[in-house]
Amino acid sequence: MCSGEEPLMPTEPHFVTVIIPERNEEQYIERCLRSVLEQTYPLDRLEILVVDGMSADSTRSIVESLARSHQNIRLLDNPQRIVPTAMNIGLREAKGDIIIRVDGHCFLRPDYIEQCMDALERTGAECVGGSIETIGETIPARGIAAAMRSPFGVGNAAFRYATEERYVDTLAFGAYRREVFERIGLFDEELVRDQDDEMNFRLIQSGGKIFLTPKIQASYFSRSSLKSLWSQYYQYGYWKVRVIQKRGRPASWRHLIPATFVVALVISFLLMVAGFSLGKWFFLAVTTPYLAANLALSLKLAQENGWGCFPYIALAFAILHLSYGVGFWHGLLRFAIFPKRPHI
Repeated sequence: MCSGEEPLMPTEPHFVTVIIPERNEEQYIERCLRSVLEQTYPLDRLEILVVDGMSADSTRSIVESLARSHQNIRLLDNPQRIVPTAMNIGLREAKGDIIIRVDGHCFLRPDYIEQCMDALERTGAECVGGSIETIGETIPARGIAAAMRSPFGVGNAAFRYATEERYVDTLAFGAYRREVFERIGLFDEELVRDQDDEMNFRLIQSGGKIFLTPKIQASYFSRSSLKSLWSQYYQYGYWKVRVIQKRGRPASWRHLIPATFVVALVISFLLMVAGFSLGKWFFLAVTTPYLAANLALSLKLAQENGWGCFPYIALAFAILHLSYGVGFWHGLLRFAIFPKRPHI
């Protein structure tokens, strides 16, 4: 060593805060928390903030029990009971220089955090994440999960099925550098749904990058019924309108396809019922290719996932597209065409 040269000190690992916004997750929260506790990343460089939306089931007692034996778990209250307020409560309490959102409905692979740190280091991106394995525990849920893993079902939402690394417009359960929130602000608390998409789009518009690698892996439990799937994607479509208003344009043109499909169905059906000669042909031109694609892909996925899943896959495809499209049109009416004005 040359005279006067300072010895190199080992770099200390980043301190990581995992924020889990949840409500009434008694069925999944323990598995979720244990998947974080069993990470290959050093536990002394990790804190877990569970932000609870005033659960009415045994979720809180499960978290409190685990917190008694693991000092890095903290339970925080979220009286507003929606995800963006939960995330902001967690961010204000977080000590980490890396922030990772994890939903109570999912669990992480053991090297999830380690792979996030690697991706952040080698890419310089402001946010990184990976592919989600969607799991169904019953036959209907398996059918829903299969549809949600398909590009036909979810378009180019790469985090649902990607097998190659790429830069993307959004992803789930991302790892963010803390300075992102200091630079562009916290989650938008108006957005009951789609708040992560709005945050990610805001990040990209500010010049940031979001990197996806399938080395980062998590599993997510799908909705268990077609009714709950309809409600979920209806809300996604509804709130997407507000995201577009706030950001000035869609993050991806895929967000407009379901709404276009719905309006084409309605117009062609009305023309057909009204007796216009081209109405029937317009309706067939809209529905026939769609039904053929739905049938072919549902058969293919049923062969891979079990024939009992076939009707649920076909119906899940239709629900993913129709509920999102109908919700989008409702959002247009609510936020753009006939916006409600505040009382003075």
